[in-house]
Amino acid sequence: MIIAAADGSSLSNPGPAGWAWFIDGDRWAAGGWKHGTNNMGELMAVLDLLRQTRDADDDLLVMCDSQYVINALTKWLPGWKRKGWRKADGKPVLNVELLQDLDRELQGRRVTFEWVKGHAGQELNEAADARARAAATAFQKGLPVNEGPGFSATVIRTPTPDLSPGPRREPDLFDAAPDPAEDPDEHPVVALQRQWVSDAVRSDRSAAEALLHPKFLEHDVAGRASGKGRTLATLKPYDDPVTVEVEGIDELAPWVVHLRWRARSRSAVSLRSSIWVKANDSWRLRFEQQTPASR
Repeated sequence: MIIAAADGSSLSNPGPAGWAWFIDGDRWAAGGWKHGTNNMGELMAVLDLLRQTRDADDDLLVMCDSQYVINALTKWLPGWKRKGWRKADGKPVLNVELLQDLDRELQGRRVTFEWVKGHAGQELNEAADARARAAATAFQKGLPVNEGPGFSATVIRTPTPDLSPGPRREPDLFDAAPDPAEDPDEHPVVALQRQWVSDAVRSDRSAAEALLHPKFLEHDVAGRASGKGRTLATLKPYDDPVTVEVEGIDELAPWVVHLRWRARSRSAVSLRSSIWVKANDSWRLRFEQQTPASR
């Protein structure tokens, strides 16, 4: 059996994006786009892995930290195909080109998908994540991408297709809400929350400040309140990276969203409550509170 991890990365979602899969130090690959989404990277990583291992004649175990990818490929594909690649609300399925290619590649293959927590120390997942992020960073800086050795020197590698979504209007609260059963990550504040807890943002004061509302207020575990200035002054990359697990999204008022989420790291879990406000066409974090939680 071939055991691999596949992962994607987008620095702004959409923005410079990368994908990667990793089996071991001698068998891995990466690529990306100047402009793409995290889900595009996640799907492309699996697609390229399937293509490169097509003639291996082995069972394939693919580890992903994206439940969207696993659900799309193991649960939702048949329904989407029956409906002409449309979702339950009648809207077109996102990333349909990649999904159609994946559907073709999966035919006749013995493939199992396994969900793993991102940034939780799983060796293959961490290796794939690092390479996907490096590819996205290379596109951001205009540098060559390290595409890796691939699966085998005899495999003819397929170039990453140009699937740039182009400039995308951020959905507002008057748009139909995405079906959470099909892709909870579609709501823009979820992607922004993941950015806020990422090391890339926490190590860059200007990037962190861009996500905060001018009247941002934070309550810590002990109930102490701090504002934007103090929070920015104390930000630093996590020693123990945090993963965002969405508990629910509530629209409190036009352009005001309450996000309930679980912050999970290797050493602790906390329940978080974030309020995002949209002003001047941009979402900003207005309030955040955390309380301890059992695992």
